Amino acid sequence: MQPDPIVEEVRAAREAYAQQFGFDLREICRDLQERERSSGRHVVSLPPRRPGPSHAIAAAVEHRG
Repeated sequence: MQPDPIVEEVRAAREAYAQQFGFDLREICRDLQERERSSGRHVVSLPPRRPGPSHAIAAAVEHRG
């Protein structure tokens, strides 16, 4: 499989961005949150959803009777 130049470009940009912060995830998150705040865009936060039973589990329960 040939390397995709777009994927390679995105990976290089990600690497350069992370390197600015010494690959420290806390610092990267702080920077992203600050960018989010200073963007002036409305950010929507939704409450977490409770996971429902998966179809496989429901099917197994029905099969057992």
